[in-house]
Amino acid sequence: MKTGRGSGRPTVADVAAQAGVSPITVSRTLRTPDKVSPELREQVMAAVAALGYAPDPNARALASARSDVIGVIIPSLTNSVFSDVLTGMYDALADAPYQIHFANNHFSPFEEERLIAGFIRQKPAALIVAGFDQTERGRALLRQAACPVVQIMETGDDPIDMVVGFSQRAAGAAVTQHLIEAGYRRIGFLGARMDPRTLRRLDGFRAALTEAGLYDAGRCVTTPAPSTFSLGRMLLRDLLTRRPDTDAVFCNNDDIAMGALFECQQAAIPVPQHMGIAGFNDLELMEASYPSVTSVRTFRYRMGYLAIEMALKELAGMPPTQRIVDVGFELKVRDTTNRYLTG
Repeated sequence: MKTGRGSGRPTVADVAAQAGVSPITVSRTLRTPDKVSPELREQVMAAVAALGYAPDPNARALASARSDVIGVIIPSLTNSVFSDVLTGMYDALADAPYQIHFANNHFSPFEEERLIAGFIRQKPAALIVAGFDQTERGRALLRQAACPVVQIMETGDDPIDMVVGFSQRAAGAAVTQHLIEAGYRRIGFLGARMDPRTLRRLDGFRAALTEAGLYDAGRCVTTPAPSTFSLGRMLLRDLLTRRPDTDAVFCNNDDIAMGALFECQQAAIPVPQHMGIAGFNDLELMEASYPSVTSVRTFRYRMGYLAIEMALKELAGMPPTQRIVDVGFELKVRDTTNRYLTG
């Protein structure tokens, strides 16, 4: 194992890697061993002994001088999905002696890496980041951060520290399975931006249709452009030019779904009889629309609230018993896919 960043001396990060815990857990075990479980204490101390780790008093004093800032890095400040997440965070922090500083990575993992490094230089109390798709250096920075780290918006097999989210792939498969059960057989996918979470929804879509023997790659129309209603209209037009017999679409978000609905209304395509439409995130507009639009409800406020709650527990020396929290999702079936209820 490489230790001490080239100095030959093992670091807290090395001990954390050896013990299979986060750096802050190692620091807490060494500072206040009575505040961690006997099992965890034994695990960390075994790693300390194996590596011959000796705390540097000067480095420990410097590391303990954390700011009162909780850094939050999200992909967008205009997308209402992330504004709901931030609302949950601010509500959870109402009575705590910390403040949120948030930054926008514009869906760029390299910008996110730069922001992570910048936050770490400020010695934050905690860091919250969206997703699992950081760069290799970004993940290394987060693993070595001397503070709690919470990844949000999805779940995964290789968390940095703590996680609160849901399976994007399972959600994509669930809405696709619903379309199949509603009687649709020539189902397309409309996607914008194509960030990693959207790609996992597409993977779930593809898996469900493949299992049913219905997948047609030619029915997937995507673009890196940001989502708008107008883009949703254009994507559906493109799909119908390629595959005019398409009878349903799963849209990667609600803006695209609304655009597809507007295009059907303009082109006099009966919904849901000749075209089923499903979106993702279940913004308020989906239920208020006429016809109302089927969508996948995601618990954005709850994810933001729980992320802060988990970080605060860690900071208080009371680590959450559940470090990976799956909040799930809910399929809200409405008029645009109720094919047999509308006649």
